[in-house]
Amino acid sequence: MRSRSVIRRRRTVKRKRQRKRAYSVDIFLCTVAMRSEGEDGEIADMMCCVSCGTADVDNIIKLKDHNVLDGSAACQKHTSQQERDCESSRSRAAEIHDDILFRQPESSHLGECPICLLPLSLDTKHAMMQSCCSKLICIGCYCASIRFEVVKVIKKRSCPFCRQPEPKSAAEIEHYKMKRRKSNDPVAIQEAGKRCYHDGDYERAFEYFSKAIDIEAGDAEAEAHYCLSFMYRDGKGIGRDTQKRVYHLEEAAIGGHTKARHDLGVHEVYQGRLERAARHFIISANLGHDASLKALRELLAAGEVGREDFVTAFRAHQAAVNATKSRQRAEAIAIGAMQIVDKSRSFSVEANSK
Repeated sequence: MRSRSVIRRRRTVKRKRQRKRAYSVDIFLCTVAMRSEGEDGEIADMMCCVSCGTADVDNIIKLKDHNVLDGSAACQKHTSQQERDCESSRSRAAEIHDDILFRQPESSHLGECPICLLPLSLDTKHAMMQSCCSKLICIGCYCASIRFEVVKVIKKRSCPFCRQPEPKSAAEIEHYKMKRRKSNDPVAIQEAGKRCYHDGDYERAFEYFSKAIDIEAGDAEAEAHYCLSFMYRDGKGIGRDTQKRVYHLEEAAIGGHTKARHDLGVHEVYQGRLERAARHFIISANLGHDASLKALRELLAAGEVGREDFVTAFRAHQAAVNATKSRQRAEAIAIGAMQIVDKSRSFSVEANSK
């Protein structure tokens, strides 16, 4: 007849084995390693529990045959609780990220014209970047300033915003831009990055875009994130990385960048997540992005978007487009804004020669 102690011991060993098998499946834990000096002077590694700090080797579950970080370990008492905590933390972090990502921005990353305070059009041809102050002026205010200064009053060209005299040569334009970069103007920095990118200097372009992001200045930061996204997409100067590309697209979309938001929607379509894609297209269309509205129309035809959602996005799109219109802008477009700009430049050259 077997003694009770032998039976109890076998039952204990059996329960320990069952616990080890149960707790050692798909565990992902942080690693805490204790280093102690052995008798021979060599440094020996000893694992301890990440929760209670115990260093009892017999009570540690060593994860050697699983796809986890090297050396991850936890005692049997805390492994299950950490699994639940990590899972809930990951799900909660994903919810918070989606709440921020799918929040409707008040305006696009371009913002408003600093003179007329109307929203800037998403069409970059309808605005002028000033090298002296790095301000984006709408074409209506720019042309009105030209007519006011050249024809009626001072007969001399200056910046519509800061009233800095218009640069007379390419050297002066570059001098203005360098001054803005030295003052850590994020717009001037990311514009320098674009110029380096088009010139084929991808390393310097990456440095400029990264610096503009570090300054954290709203519209310039969103544009710099978007520029880095297509650098990671094309792999020019840096290796291709889809994960980093999506990260920069998301950061740009959070900042109100409509093209980045549209690209995220296209990415979700390729991934088969049509519901998330539709949410991206709706947000971008609400800011006046034409391509996103067209994509929504295609999803509506495929039955992936409700008609009410499409009608709401269509009306918001029209309201955003109408908000960028004004009498001065319409006149500038009607008479040919670029012709006015060319005439003002030729006038400046003639005045300087006199």
